[in-house]
Amino acid sequence: MEPGNASIVDDMMTLRTLLEKRSDADLLREMIGFTAQRLMELQVQGLTGTGCGERSPDRINQCNGDRVWETRAGTVELKIPK
Repeated sequence: MEPGNASIVDDMMTLRTLLEKRSDADLLREMIGFTAQRLMELQVQGLTGTGCGERSPDRINQCNGDRVWETRAGTVELKIPK
């Protein structure tokens, strides 16, 4: 399996777990958080060539910490990349 495919499989398993274990409101909030987090990680990976938490000799930044995002579906906690 190619490295990118493993990430897709992991993401699909995470979504499946959310579907099986959450109420509708919790599910919507979790899906919003999951999607936003994944999009930010993909953007960082595209800009730096490494994902959040991965190390590279050229990389000088790291994730900036946790932030709270208030949505109509409720509060979503995110790890914001620098």
